[in-house]
Amino acid sequence: MPDPSRTAVDYGMFIMPFHDPDKPLGQCYDEDLELIVRAEELGFSEFWIGEHHTMQYENIVSPEMFICRALGETSTIRLGPAPVCLNNHHPAAVAGRLAFLDHLAKGRLNLCFGPGSVTADMELFGVDPKNNPRMVKEAISTILTLWSSDPPYEIDGEFWPIRLVDHVDPETRIGYIHKPLQQPHPPIAIPAMSRNSPSMKLAGAAGYQPFGHCLVTGNVLRDFWDTYEEAGQAAGRTLSRRDYKVARSIFLADTTAEAEQLARTNSLGRNYEYIGRLFDKGLGRKIYKRDLDMPDSECNLDFLMTEQIIAGDVDTALQRLLQLWEEVGDFGTLVLMSYDWDDKASWLRSMDLFANELMPALNRAVGVSIQPD
Repeated sequence: MPDPSRTAVDYGMFIMPFHDPDKPLGQCYDEDLELIVRAEELGFSEFWIGEHHTMQYENIVSPEMFICRALGETSTIRLGPAPVCLNNHHPAAVAGRLAFLDHLAKGRLNLCFGPGSVTADMELFGVDPKNNPRMVKEAISTILTLWSSDPPYEIDGEFWPIRLVDHVDPETRIGYIHKPLQQPHPPIAIPAMSRNSPSMKLAGAAGYQPFGHCLVTGNVLRDFWDTYEEAGQAAGRTLSRRDYKVARSIFLADTTAEAEQLARTNSLGRNYEYIGRLFDKGLGRKIYKRDLDMPDSECNLDFLMTEQIIAGDVDTALQRLLQLWEEVGDFGTLVLMSYDWDDKASWLRSMDLFANELMPALNRAVGVSIQPD
């Protein structure tokens, strides 16, 4: 029976983005803008864009600039960088430009804060990956301090000590950091990719929204929540599963056979194989694994099609999502991953099935009363 007290699961979208590096950059960005417009038309509540500085496949270097462009094409969908790679930026610059963007967005800005994980990006900016957790924690604290206080500013920092004292002039209003439109600040999410995640400990202690990555299996998504909840309880916080965002790679077609065949050969499958090759050059494939004793050689596309990738008709995808729901527990937003439009018609068809058939079916299955339009 529908539960009148249960809130519907929202749905959003995330792009890394992932594009064919031989496709003209302008075409990539135009297609991503068209994707955002279509997402709004289909009722997606939020849209997230990744930040990468040195990758030719993942080719948006400033999600904030891209969001500025998308604001003029949309009117309701919330937009956010995911994440702002705080280890690569001075927090005062981040605070100023995100406050500016929140006003441009008229309060439609979401935030996701985390470390950049691209080794080439970190080398470019002179960042030691071992410092990432401390850098992110310090940057967030600094940004929120700047947003919640007036000058003079004196902030002790291991990585970015800030002092703005001598040149603050109240009469000419010089020396002031802008504050965001949304008060005390736009919603903040924190991404997680690893078991016993330091990011989830930070998020739980501070009450930020947890954001589970698409690259992990269901048991790891459950671990994210458990880690987050334990940290929140230790800090005396009451946390809501409504805040949990779970990203999944879902590809739908009219038949399961068609969906599986396309997902194995289109940009979705190629993305997972590409990321697997990146793992092979460094960390290994442990992020893909359900069981850490599993050999890397078995973390192939066949395995991924049973775990991270959901490909099928609506009924098949619904059963896979309900299995995930059972393992992970409730979550508030299902974030659909999207990839390069190597076959635009099939991607748009999948998106339409997701919004108009799969999400209503999921909500009915978990006890939400869906009112007809």
